Order: sequence, then C-alpha cells, then structure tokens
Amino acid sequence: MKFLKQTYLFNILLGTIVLLVLSCVEDSESPNTKKMTTMTVTATAYNSVERQTKKGNPSLAAWGDILDPGERAIAVSRDLIELGLDHNEEVEIIGLPGTYIVKDKMNKRWKKKIDIYMGLDEAAAKQWGKQQVAIQFNTKDKPYDKFSLQENGK
Repeated sequence: MKFLKQTYLFNILLGTIVLLVLSCVEDSESPNTKKMTTMTVTATAYNSVERQTKKGNPSLAAWGDILDPGERAIAVSRDLIELGLDHNEEVEIIGLPGTYIVKDKMNKRWKKKIDIYMGLDEAAAKQWGKQQVAIQFNTKDKPYDKFSLQENGK
C-alpha cells in the first residue's frame, strides 16, 4: 500500500513538472510570435512645415496624430499599408537606430516609399535626400494584409 501511495505521488509530481516545462516552451505559432518581413523601399525625409504638409497645422498627420519634433515616426505609401504596414506599426530601418512608428500616410501616387519624420530640421531632411533602405516589420496576425492572404492561399 505504501508503494502505491509513493508511486501515485511520484506520478503527480512528474506530471506537474512536465506541465510547467511545457507551459514555458514558446509555441512558434503563438499569437505573440513575430514574423518579420524585410523589403527595400525608397526613403525620403520630411518636416513639420506647411509647404511639405498641410496648411494650418503642419504637425497633423493623416491619421490624426500630432507629430512632435524628435519623435521617430514615418509616413508610408498606401501600397505598404496594404501589405500590413498600418497605423502605429513598428518599423526598423536597417542602418538607423531604434524603431520608427507609422504615424502618417503618403499621397496615393507614391509606391514602395517611406518618408522619415525629422521634426523642424529642414537641413537634416535635405541632407538625407533620397535613399534606398531596407525596412523590417512584423506581418504576423494581420488577417487582411497581402502577406497573410498569400499564406492562406487566397
């Protein structure tokens, strides 16, 4: 009888340990898993000045955000929005420190393009000019973007 009780307690202890270990292992398909996409785009820079943005409130972005000088924000072309690079998405620009947040969208005429926000520093924007850069962003769990539709065979 004592042997059965010890075996029973051992099995409960072993089962508990197995459950703890399995709960710590991250599932590759869990909702928090990021699937990063990298692409090359044309990058220019812009400032909060009326001749580059809206008359009356040059700090007002297309989604209604107010841009603050020093903030790491970008505007994206509309084709990139369709790919999942939507409002408030985080973007890494390879070669630049930190992450940038999508806060603005560009005119429909632009394709595969981002505009890096440089506050009021027009000299920095001119110095940046026009460059080809690689960007990286998460495309996981966005059911209506083109990446997810391609994965699901649609």
